[in-house]
Amino acid sequence: MPPPKDVVKIAIQMVGAIPQLIELQQTKPLASVLKDVCDAWSLPNAERYALQYADGRQTYITESNRRDIKNGSILRLTTSPDQEAERLYNGIQSRNVDVKTDSLKKLASLSQDVTFAQEFISRNGLKQIYSIVEDGNDTGEMLAHTLKAFTELMEHDFVSWENLSTVFIKKIVSYVNMNAVDASIQQLSLTILENMVPTSRLLFDLVKKEVTLDRLLTHLQATNAQLQLKAMALLIALLLSATDAERRDMIDYLREKNIRQFVHKNIIHSSEPLGDEMAHYLYVLQSVSLNLCEHRMKTSMDPYSQEQRDLLQSLRQIAFESESEASAGSFNTERRRSLCAKEFRKLGFMNNSNPAEDLRRAPPGLLALDNMVYFSRNTPNAYSRFVLENSSREDKHECPFARSSIQLTLILCEILHIGEPCSETAQAFYPMFFGQDHFFEELFCICIQLVNKTWKEMRATQEDFDKVMQVVREQITRTLSLKPTSLELFKTRVNALNYSEILKLRQTERLHQEETLAVPVLELREKLKPELLELIRQQRLLHLCEGTLFRKISSRRRQDKLWYCRLSPNHKVLHYGDVEEGVQSPPIESLPEKIPVADMKMLLVGKECPHTKEKSSGKQNKDVLELAFSIVHDVEEYCLNFIAPTRYEFCLWTDGLNVLLGKEMTSERTQTDLDVLLSMELKLRLLDLENISIPDNPPPIPKPPSNLNFCYDFSHAEQ
Repeated sequence: MPPPKDVVKIAIQMVGAIPQLIELQQTKPLASVLKDVCDAWSLPNAERYALQYADGRQTYITESNRRDIKNGSILRLTTSPDQEAERLYNGIQSRNVDVKTDSLKKLASLSQDVTFAQEFISRNGLKQIYSIVEDGNDTGEMLAHTLKAFTELMEHDFVSWENLSTVFIKKIVSYVNMNAVDASIQQLSLTILENMVPTSRLLFDLVKKEVTLDRLLTHLQATNAQLQLKAMALLIALLLSATDAERRDMIDYLREKNIRQFVHKNIIHSSEPLGDEMAHYLYVLQSVSLNLCEHRMKTSMDPYSQEQRDLLQSLRQIAFESESEASAGSFNTERRRSLCAKEFRKLGFMNNSNPAEDLRRAPPGLLALDNMVYFSRNTPNAYSRFVLENSSREDKHECPFARSSIQLTLILCEILHIGEPCSETAQAFYPMFFGQDHFFEELFCICIQLVNKTWKEMRATQEDFDKVMQVVREQITRTLSLKPTSLELFKTRVNALNYSEILKLRQTERLHQEETLAVPVLELREKLKPELLELIRQQRLLHLCEGTLFRKISSRRRQDKLWYCRLSPNHKVLHYGDVEEGVQSPPIESLPEKIPVADMKMLLVGKECPHTKEKSSGKQNKDVLELAFSIVHDVEEYCLNFIAPTRYEFCLWTDGLNVLLGKEMTSERTQTDLDVLLSMELKLRLLDLENISIPDNPPPIPKPPSNLNFCYDFSHAEQ
């Protein structure tokens, strides 16, 4: 008979004593439980003791978290948090260096626990840590433990970062700016500053002033990968907290210092594999840089702006320079205006008498004008060839340069997500972005020539404009999906993907769709589905058994807390626990926490998850909502919360958990995998029927023969 829900069987250890095996009644006050345990070992003053987990993070057991205790958990009787906090509070003030160092080391470890942290902070313990940092000149082990303890205590959000003194902050900054300091101290100092920056404008200004971009670039170029990562984290925090003007100045300065080339050569193409966190920071750096185009993209052309009108006129002058100069002197104002209108029409403006009207639409706004001017000035030969080549064609067959440029700019903005907020978890960046100065403009130069090439291949007329731009969008997106490492490689591949190749791809996809829509094939698909769905279920469970590394994301965007979760080989228990950076696949034995699959009640996703309700709503959290899921276990109040590293992992985990719960797999990945497997299986089964049309209706069954005398009689077989 299973034990009642409010009773868990656990073991309790104590140094030098035989462990106790008890049945913990969850309805019984914790103080009474502790008294019983202490009485069994003849220990007085039970109020001075507490229980904590023996493995993992060794969290203290309190009334608020006791329901997390599972059957088979191993606890340890130890000093209570208030007693331990008092002891360490006195220990870190000791004049004995060894005692002080040991106390700080222990403090750094225990500060991860919220109960202990609360007790220590309530004793004004942070003031002592401030004193050690502000008054001390030590840069060794003692300081490292102090900074680690401070970081962990601040992580609980009991104290505002704005309460820090200027002296303390400048001391932390000095560790970042000093050369002869241990790398671990610099890493911790960079982490503290990274957490500090988003909390207030004053702290942002102070850190930005004290830690120069040059100093951060020095750390970025360090051989220590962790120091490099923390420096990049602070740089990204500064960029995200800056105003638009400050962000532009910072990006311009980084461009002057050739950070792009360094990232491309020493980080992306490093001998070491790129970690998830660094990939995320590179994605943010790319996104922030591209979003500098947002202002121009959303600004319509002002026909009264002399600067903008000059840019517009420069397009005409570069294309028709010799013609304009030759005839300008002999024409009056009216004739000159007529000539300009004719030239603007040749440039492909729809409103040739007032071309500024074409650029009133925002987006793409002035960004389209910037791209056209960049193309005309940096590749004048290609620009002139484009315009003059189309000027010589019939009116209906000419490819309108200006109209194409405006639409292409809009397409590129949509593909590159310009104007959209940075995702908090995304890691998808384009390596070629870091391989090229003026990436967006150079990409436009390649793609506008692709428009002209595709226009000719399609033998398009003005009525086909939208069709041509759809093909160009497809060419660009298909090529970008291959993740080319440089713009040259992108140019080669996108030009190789000509209109005939696009037609072949479309035809293949269409034929495949038609084949799979025949009635007999649909019936075969339905018969194959259960077997293939079972294959997908097994794959999902296998993936859960291999496990995944998840990150904890706090309100300050920190992602350096890692934990691992995996399913036991017998599919009966989910094991999970915190792990250190660099651990790829920890064994099940090292994961202290567990949830029996039998105790799992339901799966929550997106907005239904408790950890997404805690976060503020907004565009910046949209990606977190898409990756969040929770397992409700025991009773509804207790959830294990996840934020998947990628959408792929989200699909596999939610599918696997639904399988364990005996429910249907609902992710989009299930349908994709099923379609792929069905397609492969159908092709194999229909291999012998190639070039044979499959009738919609089965052939009629012939009538039975009038007699069955043709059957062989085995009774007369030779002996």
